[in-house]
Amino acid sequence: MNNRIRKEIEIMIKNNDLQALLYKSGELHGHLCNYLSYGIIAGTYALKKLGVNNTGMEEIIAITETNNCFSDGIQMVTGCTLGNNALIFRDFGKTAVTISKRNGIAIRLVLKPDFENSREEQYPEVHNLFYKLVARRESGSPEEYEKMMQLFSEMSLNEIKISITEMFYIYEIKINLPEYAPIFENIRCEKCGENVIKSKIIEKDGQKLCVSCANASYLELNGNGISK
Repeated sequence: MNNRIRKEIEIMIKNNDLQALLYKSGELHGHLCNYLSYGIIAGTYALKKLGVNNTGMEEIIAITETNNCFSDGIQMVTGCTLGNNALIFRDFGKTAVTISKRNGIAIRLVLKPDFENSREEQYPEVHNLFYKLVARRESGSPEEYEKMMQLFSEMSLNEIKISITEMFYIYEIKINLPEYAPIFENIRCEKCGENVIKSKIIEKDGQKLCVSCANASYLELNGNGISK
């Protein structure tokens, strides 16, 4: 089934136009970088191998194991997002993804450690700037930031030319998927008056409260992964 909303992206995937997909993903991600490239490469390969398109109705599920730039490439190419309940995040810290049809027939791609570890030696200048400006949060000049982003862009465009088998371990597997996402009614928190989906309501002291008004613990996804 073709999706008119994603027609442009579907044509890019069909034509294996990784450069166009990279730029399209950059619109979401905010810039171009190598891990974004790896995401669009993995997503494109899996969709073509599985022979599926996405209408955003959970016919395709992507299970990503990292919350880095890789996952934005996966989301853009596959159309699987948190908002359409087709993106599952497993906080494993691996640059890996499993993309599956609803029947459980799936492709798992894992970035090869030797390939990943070789990128610093291959692109020393951009990595030196990255460690200074991003990893260590040291102050830098506008020229250094501009140079880093330019080098990341050039690196990402180079990486999409590399054979996928040099880059990824690829497995054809069968998995069990969760059921389609349930639909919950909204209930108004009796303290703040804001609507909350029923499954997140907490009953406390005879009131139906949201998580924040109940002062309850919750999970949060941030740069550290999932944590309380």
